[in-house]
Amino acid sequence: MITLLIVGLVSGIITAVSPCVLPVLPAILTSAIQDGASSRRRPIVVVAGLVTSFAVFTLLGGILLSSLGLPDDLLRWIGIVVLAIVGLGLAVPAVGHILERPFQNTRIPTLSRDGNGYVMGLALGLVFVPCAGPILAAITVLAATNGVSWGLVVLTLAFSAGIAIPLLIFGLAGQAIGSRTRWVRTRLQGIRIASGVVLMLTAVVIATNVAEPLQRAVPGFLAEIQDRVENNDTVQGELDDLSGRDDAAVASGESRTFDECEEGDISVLQDCGEARGFEGIEAWLNTDDGAAPDLTGKVVLVDFWTYSCINCQRTLPYLTGWYDKYKDQGFEIVGVHTPEFAFEKVESNVADANDRYGVEYPVALDNSYQTWRLWDQRFWPAHYLIDQEGDVRQVHYGEGGYEATEALIQELLGMSDGDFVQADETADTSGRTQESYLGSSRIAYAENDSLPFGQETAFSGETEPSLDHFTFDGTWTIASEYARAGDDARLYLHYYAADVYLVLAGTGTVTVTDVETGASSEVQVDGTSDLYTLVSGEAKEATVRLELTEGLEAYAFTFG
Repeated sequence: MITLLIVGLVSGIITAVSPCVLPVLPAILTSAIQDGASSRRRPIVVVAGLVTSFAVFTLLGGILLSSLGLPDDLLRWIGIVVLAIVGLGLAVPAVGHILERPFQNTRIPTLSRDGNGYVMGLALGLVFVPCAGPILAAITVLAATNGVSWGLVVLTLAFSAGIAIPLLIFGLAGQAIGSRTRWVRTRLQGIRIASGVVLMLTAVVIATNVAEPLQRAVPGFLAEIQDRVENNDTVQGELDDLSGRDDAAVASGESRTFDECEEGDISVLQDCGEARGFEGIEAWLNTDDGAAPDLTGKVVLVDFWTYSCINCQRTLPYLTGWYDKYKDQGFEIVGVHTPEFAFEKVESNVADANDRYGVEYPVALDNSYQTWRLWDQRFWPAHYLIDQEGDVRQVHYGEGGYEATEALIQELLGMSDGDFVQADETADTSGRTQESYLGSSRIAYAENDSLPFGQETAFSGETEPSLDHFTFDGTWTIASEYARAGDDARLYLHYYAADVYLVLAGTGTVTVTDVETGASSEVQVDGTSDLYTLVSGEAKEATVRLELTEGLEAYAFTFG
């Protein structure tokens, strides 16, 4: 925990001196001097408000919004509106007096001086978007999936304190300069008005994402320091401890953790501890009366998957083949469907996918991630082979290893005959372009100059993006999980792969054109939210132009 405390503090400091802080820095500096020497506490009050709301809503915001069924970006817009209102109250004194009236007879701080500063800080904390490294990612993901623990609270507070230190230095330096400058002391009313204008402009800049390209331009030396601090084995081990992944180790010193089993020889039976069970399952598919299957005395393969994942899809011919071959010999498969996208939570969508891929074994809908967390899961696909006594004997993440797994199934069933299920060989995908998301929550490989989120935007993208990148062109609305096509919507994708897939939802057409050869084809999107094949053939480097019907939702590219 001491390691995470130090790393969280250092990571917060790095974040606060990076370009991520630019949108809120003018507000902190101007607010620090708006009362001259009469309010030396003001920078502390403003930063305290920022750190308070940032820490609280980083931990609890997602849980609160999801439990109430509210939009994911509601808190951000509340912060923007409050910031604009506070700015208006400062810029126009008559409006400020009106805003103060409801608080005059209460103990709540009025919208003036320190009260004003704290409210402004709270608003800044809601709109402050730090550069996300492993520490901040761990905080947000663990808060959403594992719940709030004391360890996570300590890490969040350390990160927030790290952010506060440089911001306090900036604010106190600005306040000190202002209090010693005669010009400032004699023009306080004008400075307050100017501060109000700065706050309103800050709200506009944040709402329109104008500063986003500059924010993303993290200096190389800062990125290198952040990588060294956050991406080392010690820190990652501490984060695993925080997420409870070390609970995978069974009390018996002879058992190995799931990760240790996966890293070992998957061709031999191992002692990986007791199987975990299934919690929080929303529904069971392919079972009698929708009840959980009876697994007593059976050899069981628990497979974590999600239906639009191409890697998961490529494992299905083997899984369905094993089920058909061994289901009458005491073998069972349980597919734990844990969704990556919101549309994958819909029971009818999963049922349709089962039909398409010939999945007849029991499938559990793990929409709340409770079983995912119980098994310390991190990957799609992943499987756990369990013997008749309920002990895990093999763990494997990702594709491949089919013959080794089937040999162990036969060994546990006492029927080792060396005859294995034959399916299409898994393609060698080394060197292929990486999976690329189009939604704002995980977007990383778009090369547009700016990427406004949550609003319809007319993009003008490069027709030749860098290798392994894409650009938006035409009209798009970038939501949290997907990008929705508007009028004349296009994507330019520069890739190296044999096969190109895109997760799509809606009804319409995607026209795929090779930029170099001009060859084109059409992909019909029939209303089924799923993975669609755009390109298929031999591995090559190419750039394609994708023209999408208005209203289609594009989630993620994957490659084979």
